[in-house]
Amino acid sequence: MAVMDTSASPAPVPTRHNAPTAATPRRSFGDHLRYWRQRKRLSQLDLADEAGISTRHLSFVETGRAGPSREMVLRLTERLEVPLRERNTILAAAGFAPMYRERPLDDPEMASARAAVQLILESHEPWPALAMDRHWNMVMANRMVALLLTGVAPELMAAPVNVLRLSLHPGGLAPRIANLNQWRHHLFERLRQQVQLTGDATLAALLNELQAMPGPDTNDEVVVPGEHPGVLMPFLYKSDAGLLTLVSTVTVFGSPVDITLQELALETFFPGDAFTRQVLQQLANTLR
Repeated sequence: MAVMDTSASPAPVPTRHNAPTAATPRRSFGDHLRYWRQRKRLSQLDLADEAGISTRHLSFVETGRAGPSREMVLRLTERLEVPLRERNTILAAAGFAPMYRERPLDDPEMASARAAVQLILESHEPWPALAMDRHWNMVMANRMVALLLTGVAPELMAAPVNVLRLSLHPGGLAPRIANLNQWRHHLFERLRQQVQLTGDATLAALLNELQAMPGPDTNDEVVVPGEHPGVLMPFLYKSDAGLLTLVSTVTVFGSPVDITLQELALETFFPGDAFTRQVLQQLANTLR
């Protein structure tokens, strides 16, 4: 597993193109290549050097004057670090069959990966930890997560449970988040980064939905002093025992060849102070 900082500010995206996805199959291979090259802020010369081909050949491929081989498509998407889902779309645009499979986490062939995720979540107790898919739907969680969801509206707990909606909805955790305004901004930046990277219509709709939800009463808002967006954002949770300070890390599989695994993210929370550590340990004792 490899740690991924998803809270960093998103890289600028060229404004002349929307991200090509499976929803826009008419785009040519050259359109996709140009989009991802510009998104990485690479010139044709830069990408040609990285891929070990001539600038002339890359230009011909990008403009459609020459067709790429399957090996060339894979080499270019690898250099551009294109997500696996989008690589399949680009392969199809170039006239080749998709290469990467997408199997549900409960597929028998995914048993070892699922067991690894379960082990990580369980080993993280007494601290909360959960696993999410690409649309922020919770697919697995350890027992500590449920203890922090008391009082949540039942409809928000109906599958699939969307972690962002659960966090920011007035019937969810929002009334219990002491630094709600900062936390909203933090989540919006993470989600906005994903939308810019993938062009995913579901994520874009989710962002619009969340931004329309009411924010906190600024008179009651707790502002974390010295907070630096993209570096550390504490999650301040008003529990029945008092104010808990949690910080989180996000982990992903380091070298997956399955789309589901590449898009799976594990968020693990840690106590930010001695009081939070004590309260979580006491809560964990109730599970024994």
